[in-house]
Amino acid sequence: MTRKVSIAFQTDKTAAEYIALARLVDGYNFDVVSVYCDAPYHPSYGPLLLMAPHIRGARLGPAAVSPFRMHPIDIAANTALLSGTAAGGVYVGLARGAWLAQHGIREPDRPITAIREAVEIVRQLLSGEPVGYAGEVYSIAPHVKAPYPLPEEDIPIMIGTWGRKLATLAGELADEVKVGGSANPELAPIIGGYINEGEKRAGRDPGSVRLVVGGVTVVDEDRDRARQAAKEALALYLPVVAPLDPTVESDPELLSLIADYVQYGDLHKARALISDKLLERFAFAGDARDLIRQAEALFDAGVGRVEFGTPHGLASGKGVRLIGEQVLPALKRN
Repeated sequence: MTRKVSIAFQTDKTAAEYIALARLVDGYNFDVVSVYCDAPYHPSYGPLLLMAPHIRGARLGPAAVSPFRMHPIDIAANTALLSGTAAGGVYVGLARGAWLAQHGIREPDRPITAIREAVEIVRQLLSGEPVGYAGEVYSIAPHVKAPYPLPEEDIPIMIGTWGRKLATLAGELADEVKVGGSANPELAPIIGGYINEGEKRAGRDPGSVRLVVGGVTVVDEDRDRARQAAKEALALYLPVVAPLDPTVESDPELLSLIADYVQYGDLHKARALISDKLLERFAFAGDARDLIRQAEALFDAGVGRVEFGTPHGLASGKGVRLIGEQVLPALKRN
């Protein structure tokens, strides 16, 4: 399977900033451009629709939408609309989501079932056929069908997860599985094994589903400053993702303290609690050589796509340029 490189953005920008970033990334040979869908930031599709007219080659999509925040019929409709302006194609990324309860969003009692049903509903709507869906979580009347122009191609589905049950489901149904918030090559064979269980269950060939790994990224010629900035950016996510990594012995008290510092805006104290070893496992950080080394280790471990996430650099635009001009060409050569 051909290895791919992508870049992802947080949805906390103005319309003009989304457009400027789109024009910037279009100058480089990224395979995929993603935007997040973390509450309470902008939902993915508005930023994607602003960016799409300015990106000619990369595939665009959300990494990833929770169907508990956005109903599957809206995910399908937004995907169809985006496909009409995205020259390089689109994908749909689905995940259970994080921080939902903090924002008044309730997860259903059977979240794995809900993801399965969301995939089926989105695919059915985008096929143009009546849905007629009676699931355990979602129910759509038999006459309902997409009343809008449909994509000309089949839309790849990505499922974001760290867990065995959802990764196995993705092995059955999806085209990609993304582990978000990691840079750890030791995790790849574990998640890959879960995916393979689902591939076998569905009678699919081993390796049918691409593994994607992405996380916080900060690159700069000043390696030390980049790593300190990455620790600050990672502090928001580390209390969520560290307990999910079975190869890391996480400290609940430490993670709780980091979360408290983040909540009260003291990122300096939060970053001081993050060791270099934790940083290496959960973020891409340092100079261009560091990012190349980390990405190569992931590819060697079986990852099919590496996604460099926000904030990219000490200044976002400079970080994107360093990735596009120094990191991306090195990874594409190999």
